[in-house]
Formats: sequence, C-alpha cells, structure tokens
Amino acid sequence: MIANYHTHTCRCGHAEGTEREYVERALEAGLQILGFSDHTPQDYFDSTPRNRPIRMMPEELPDYAASVRSLREEYRGRIEILLGVEAEYYPRYFPRLLEMLRENGVEYMILGQHFLGNEVGEPYAGRPTLDRKLLERYAAQTAEAMETGLFTYFAHPDLIHYIGSKKTYEQEMRKLCRKARETNTPLELNLLGVREKRQYPHLAFWQIAAEEGNDVVLGCDAHRPQDAADPGSEAWAATLIERLGLHMLETVPIRRLSKDI
Repeated sequence: MIANYHTHTCRCGHAEGTEREYVERALEAGLQILGFSDHTPQDYFDSTPRNRPIRMMPEELPDYAASVRSLREEYRGRIEILLGVEAEYYPRYFPRLLEMLRENGVEYMILGQHFLGNEVGEPYAGRPTLDRKLLERYAAQTAEAMETGLFTYFAHPDLIHYIGSKKTYEQEMRKLCRKARETNTPLELNLLGVREKRQYPHLAFWQIAAEEGNDVVLGCDAHRPQDAADPGSEAWAATLIERLGLHMLETVPIRRLSKDI
C-alpha cells in the first residue's frame, strides 16, 4: 500500500493514540498518502444525539480539523495528509451534514453505512439478520448515497450481515456493485475486518464485485496507530485480490467537498 484513506482518532470514543502516532506509523511503513476519516458527528437528531462511543462529538470537529491541518504542514514533503470523515448517508440530515463539514474545511467523505434510515430506531447493519427488507434497504440507501457523487469511496460495503437466501444476497449486492460502477465509486476491501475476523470481507460479495468489474481500494480502518499500515492483513487481501481478479487501485481521486459542488 502507498495510500490509506481510512484512519480514525480517539475522538470517536473507540479508537486510541494521537494523530501524530498514526502519521509516524504511516511514514515508517512507506505510505505516501494518509487520510484521516474519523466518524463524523451527528448533532441534529430528533431525540438524544448518538455520538460516543460511535463518533466524535460535534464540538470536537473544529479541533479535529485543526489538528490534521497542522500535521499536514509539519510533515509537508514527507507524506500527503488529507482531512476527511467516515459518514453515513441519512437523507433527512445530509444537507446539514455537508454544511457542517464544509464550515470546518473537511475535504472528503467515505461512505460507511452502519445504520439505515436516519439512524434513530434502526438496527446496526452489521448484526446478523434474516430480514430481506433490511438487505434491500441497505442496497437502495447506499445506491442513493453513491448517486450524490460526494463520497470518495464506499467503506466496508459488505458490512450488511444478511444470513438468509444466497440468491437474494447476490441479487441485492449485484445492484449495489453495479451502482458503484456506474457512479465510479470504488469499493473498500476493509482490513479491520481481516484483522478482527469479522463477517467481512465477505467472499460472496467480492466475487460479485470481480464479476461486475468494480474498482477496489484497500482501507486500513485504523483505530490504533500500529494499524495505520497493516502488512499482514494487506498480504491476506492481496491473495484474495489475485484469486478473484479484482481491479485494485493504489490511490483514489478525492471528491472534494468544496462549496461549489
């Protein structure tokens, strides 16, 4: 790997270490690009805000942005540092989210759809389910997200943990993969899932992605400094990529959240 766009900070409440430690680890491993993409705050629900331990608090966003920009200047010429967030697509709150991110100079978003609808009252998408409707909603809502053209890539697109009909899974995930291809949205093969032996990477999903010719990017999904570069999981992923014939990207073009979009 020469680039990792999926890096968290302790502000989300379930990561550790300082931003500097992540940068130093990336340098040690020879990365040329390190993108910070901590979980974006959500402060405008109709009920009690759900931030920690899921995501940073709204008041932490300015400090997060300032910290990353400061490190960018300090390490200029040694590594390119980018300021991003990992965000869900919640239709009701999406305009306000864009406004908040642009106000703080956030450059890019990666899509990490952990919940559906507008989150409140919805189950975690990574929980095992036999509910076909949940799978269909996941495919439809993430397709709508990709159609905005604002997400640089789709993180762990195989997070949805549907354990029902294989035919149904293939049908809905093929729709998702085709929409990703149509919108030129790369799909992330997530190395945190490899490290922690989660339900993803899901082999059936990546077989579909290979058949559909999707662009694929590796994401460390680092929640600890040592994971900002992850050769062990990367080697496992490289074997899968070669086996399936996936179209791997070393870097991805950033879809910048400029005010003129």
